[in-house]
Amino acid sequence: QVQLVESGGGLVQTGGSLRLSCAASGRSFSTLSAGWFRQAPGQERQFVASLRRNGASTYYSDSVKGRFTISRDNAKNTVYLQMNSLKPEDTAVYYCAAAVGFLRLPREGAPDAWGQGTLVTVSS
Repeated sequence: QVQLVESGGGLVQTGGSLRLSCAASGRSFSTLSAGWFRQAPGQERQFVASLRRNGASTYYSDSVKGRFTISRDNAKNTVYLQMNSLKPEDTAVYYCAAAVGFLRLPREGAPDAWGQGTLVTVSS
């Protein structure tokens, strides 16, 4: 059973930066592919970014490409989302997700676990 805990959310001004962290436990981290999703008020959860378990292949939604970077540190069992040039439309609860295997989330499979979410608010 994989447990995921996000941190790093908060309030930031337009153009600012934040780094989200997702700490995993309960399973060897190197076996997990991971991703970030977000849900804005009144909207469905959307894909943001993902990376395969080897960390070599990364994927982004068009809305964040060039501004956000997903990465992982297997030694720390942690996945990161560096968010730069933030915009008000990036305001949402951000969720970390993980799946066992060499997957491109969510296109190649559904997550096996979700974190509880961390709120990011970008003021204009």
